[in-house]
Amino acid sequence: MTTIIRPGADDDIPAVTAIYRHHVLHGTGTFELDPPCATEMAARRADVLARGLPWLVAQEDGQILGFAYANWFKPRPAYRFSAEDSVYVADSARGRGLGRQLLAELVAQAQAAGVRKLLAVIGDSANAGSIGLHRALGFTDVGTMRSVGWKFGAWRDIVLMEKPLGAGDSTAPEGDGAAPG
Repeated sequence: MTTIIRPGADDDIPAVTAIYRHHVLHGTGTFELDPPCATEMAARRADVLARGLPWLVAQEDGQILGFAYANWFKPRPAYRFSAEDSVYVADSARGRGLGRQLLAELVAQAQAAGVRKLLAVIGDSANAGSIGLHRALGFTDVGTMRSVGWKFGAWRDIVLMEKPLGAGDSTAPEGDGAAPG
């Protein structure tokens, strides 16, 4: 089986929605409680793409097995060079390296889009898979925010990690300083 990491397309939304639905209903990697519908996932993808940021899928034999995207960390213009990553893999495909392939390509494409700092806001400090994935790709720990989410009858932490991209903060960003479209 050959894995293809490619830009997500409109036709991928049903599969992406199903993958994310599983994570919302069964995992603590997201603190979302109600799975969004396909229309909402399409709107989220459109928002990411409108900012010039990557939205990727992992495909094997025509089947979408994971997705990843970067979106601005915060909406205020001063944050426009910092993005947060999101990576989700189908439960049936976990442990096969798809998350690593998705995140590696996401890092490359985020840097090409002008992102200087990629942030991981990882739901649940017990999420060893996501923490390990990010560490393996050069993210470093920033800290842990304790008990900031309530899901599945328990308080959940958030682990913050970061990875400078390109010149990072060693130089001023290119451009006129205006907020991106």
